[in-house]
Parts: sequence; C-alpha cells; structure tokens
Amino acid sequence: MKTRNRSRWLFLFALILHGAVSWTGVQGQKKNLPPVPPDLDAITARVMETFEVPGIALAIVKDGRVVTAKGYGVRRLGDRAIVDSQTLFGIASNTKVFTAVALGLLVEEGKIAWDAPVIDYLPWFQMSDPYVTRELTIRDLLVHRSGLGLGAGDLLWWPPSTYSRREIAQRLRFIKLATSFRSAYAYDNALYLVAGEVIEAVSGLTWEEFVTDRILKKVGMVTTQVRYSATSNQGNVAATHAKVEGVLRLVKPMESDNTNPAGGINSNADDMAKWMLVLLNQGRLADGSRLYGEKTARELETLVTPVPNPLPPPELAGLKANFRGYALGLNVHDYRGKKVITHTGGLPGYLSKVTLLPELSLGITVLTNQESGEAFSSLTWHIVDYYLGAPPTDWVTAYAKVKERREFETSEALKKAASARNAASKPSLPLEKYAGTYMDAWYGDIDIALEEGRLVMRFTRTPSLIGDLEHWQYDTFIVRWRDRELRADAYVTFALNPDGTIDQVKMKAVSPETDFSFDFHDLLLKPKAKPAEKPAEQ
Repeated sequence: MKTRNRSRWLFLFALILHGAVSWTGVQGQKKNLPPVPPDLDAITARVMETFEVPGIALAIVKDGRVVTAKGYGVRRLGDRAIVDSQTLFGIASNTKVFTAVALGLLVEEGKIAWDAPVIDYLPWFQMSDPYVTRELTIRDLLVHRSGLGLGAGDLLWWPPSTYSRREIAQRLRFIKLATSFRSAYAYDNALYLVAGEVIEAVSGLTWEEFVTDRILKKVGMVTTQVRYSATSNQGNVAATHAKVEGVLRLVKPMESDNTNPAGGINSNADDMAKWMLVLLNQGRLADGSRLYGEKTARELETLVTPVPNPLPPPELAGLKANFRGYALGLNVHDYRGKKVITHTGGLPGYLSKVTLLPELSLGITVLTNQESGEAFSSLTWHIVDYYLGAPPTDWVTAYAKVKERREFETSEALKKAASARNAASKPSLPLEKYAGTYMDAWYGDIDIALEEGRLVMRFTRTPSLIGDLEHWQYDTFIVRWRDRELRADAYVTFALNPDGTIDQVKMKAVSPETDFSFDFHDLLLKPKAKPAEKPAEQ
C-alpha cells in the first residue's frame, strides 16, 4: 500500500513541477499582469506533499486584475485527470457572503431592512425564547450572536437528513439558547437557512434561483453551481478526500440541498477570481455597473459581533491579531497592521479559504479536495507575506508542528479516558431494557433496538447515523457508526429512575477532534411513550 501511495504522490508532484497543469486567467490575458510570488508553484507543491492534498485550485487578484487562476495536482487519487482553473470544488461556508449579498440586494430594493425583525417576513418563525423571537433581526441571522450554541441544530441537516429546509427552520424553536441574546459569539449554520427562507418569502424566488439570477449571472460566474448535489455530476469536479482512521481516501460528498444557503455553492478558481474582484471593488462589476451599492459594501464588511481573540500557538505568533470579529457572512481581523476580510469553508472532503486585504487590493482563494486547514492557511499566509514584503516565515513547517501537537494531544486525551474507564463494570440492566424509541424535542425520534445480541442506534431522520453500541462502563456505551467516514463516535449515557426504568439519555462525542456540527451534546433523549393499546372488542 505504501508503495502504491508513493507512486501516486510522485505523479501528482510531477504534474506540478513540470508545468503539466495549464495556466488559465479569468480575463484570458497574460501580459502586464502583477507578478506572482516566484516560488508559488514550489510552495504549493510543498504544501500538498506535507499535508497530503491531492488537488488545489488557486486564484489571486491584485489591483483590480487577475494575477493567476490555476490548478495543481489531481481531481481524484488514482486518476490522472488534473485540477485546472475550471475544476469545481465545494466552497462550503464561503457561500455565506453570497446569502448576505442577496439580503443586501433586497434591502436596497426596500423589501426588507437589516434591523427589522425576522417575524415581519416569516410570521411562523420562532426561537425558544419569546423575547428573542420578537427581537431577532435580519442582521442577526448572519452574525452568530443569537444565543444558540456552537453549531446548534446542525444534526437536523448534517449528516444529510430527510428534513426539509422549512422543517429545520421550524424546529429551531425547540433548541434552548446557550447564552443570552447578543451577548456572545457562537458560529451557527441554521440561521443562514432561515435567511434563505426570508429571501424566498420576500422575492418569490428560491435561494438557489435568486443567487443564480441576481448574483452569479451578473458577476459572470458561469460555471458555479448553487447546490451541494452538483458535486455528484460527472465532469470537471474535484473528488472529495479525507483521512479516515489514519488513511487518506475518497469520501462521500455532501449531496443534500436542504442547507444550500449556509454552504451549498460549488465554484472554481476562475469564478472565484471574478467574485473577489467584485468584493474588493465594493460591489462594482467588470463593466462598471454595480451588483450592489457602496452602502451595502460597508454593511458587509463592518464588524458586528466580537470574536474571542486568543493568542496563537508559538509557531504561529505572527498571526497575533489586535481584533477579531464577524461581519455579514465575513470574518474581519488584522494582520501586520492591515485589515483582513476572510472566511473559510468545510465540507466532507473539501476545505476552502478566501482572503481579502482591501488596502492592498489583494484577494486570494484556495480550494482543496482534502480536509486540511493547515494546507490552505500556510499557502495563504505565504502569498500574503509576499505582497506585504514581510519577513519570510516558514508557514508550512509552523502549521505542521501545530498539527502534530494537536494530534498528540488528541491521542493523549483518548488514552486518558481509556485509563479512567472501569472495564470490569457491567450495565445496570439487561440489554433489552435499554431498547426503545427515544425522543429529543428538536431532533425527533431515535431508535435503539436489540439485534443479534447487541444494541443498535438509528437516528430516524438521518439515514447514515446507524451505529452499534459497545459497552464502555456502567450505563455508558459508545456508538460506533457503521459509516466510518463520519469520524464521530459518541458516548451514550443512560440515566435511570429509582425503579430501574430509563429516565433520559445523553450523548457526547468521544474524540475532541469531532466536527462541531455533530452536536450530540445538545440532545436530551427521553423514552417515548408507547401508544395505548386499543381495548379488545367484546
């Protein structure tokens, strides 16, 4: 296996270093363009080798022009099809600013107002707190300060569920707030889905139709798609890869469209270059007309919610910021005295990063077909430093060291949990007593059944969440999901009533590396009462 993998990587880097990947500029011009970092190909090759990324699409714009839009590597491990400037990648949460721009267009038309309550446009919408329901505004949908906890409600759509977009939005009223309203930052996806519902209610167009007709077509993003499911199409699409149990492999892409407003767009280097030029030019299009006005541009970039700003690890000390915050679909912070407007995106097998430095008229997009934040970050900061004329930093080595330490700490945390386990303990009840249907107020029903001598858990609205319960200790089990690509095994702890019946069940991810969208910890499962039997006919 190691020999075959090594040959794949040698082929990949041969493509990079020998120029087999073609250069394609968005404007089709090569003359008189601002210079690219002279070591761009070499540093990209090093990033890909260090962090095991099969393919990268990269776009750089500077001073109103496209410096480069190109591809590196391969779309799929084991395949010779190369990544080029037209290869589609899921951009995930880099979709959020498109949703913000869509709302901004409706504000410009007088159809909504940033600080008007959401219930003015969606009378059916509710949060768990009546005060928050009344006060939550259009702006609040975009800035992660509603009081919902980190990723709250994501299990309603991830892994792909059978809930519709409207059903997900309606179920938010059952999720208890983690903090008081507007008092803290906690990243969420679900309220962007609600923003999509506002767009449809006000415009008469679905989010997908509105973004396609009112944004993508005007910008000239002719190959960009607005649905997660577009990744399943044949053609020039990057395949999705991730490390599963330590081995880099293909993984299934996200194909459910119920949360497209939060992360459904698929794009490429050429189209993202066009998009960055519009963002940097305050909404002005290539022909001099406007997609959106200067006032909307200021709204998009103005910090609304302060974000915690801890010191970075010592290897990344150069990233120390004086401030961090969230604007409308965009993060805002400083770097070496310059304002940075940025966002990242993550999906199964895709990670992306868009970075804008308005004072330099600089924009950088990195799209990858592997789940390595270290890859897009080290490449981005290397490019930024070049245009700033900053002292060189070996970002690849720095991020590799941080990654190695994080993995060590995760391993130690798992070892510590295992060493504290009382492996000799037994469940309080026979296994069949744990079986039954349990209900969570916001998620719905979860079944636990005894099958061939072992307990099996099934999330009734999420087809891939099927797992076998292994006894851990006392009345705690670990659910091992049969789909190992999920990488989200979780503790399942039963609490008993005095009479020995089940009172409630709680869950918690086993590994600290588990993605926050697996918000098992927010579930409170209660045994579901069985329907009363009909009396026998006389």
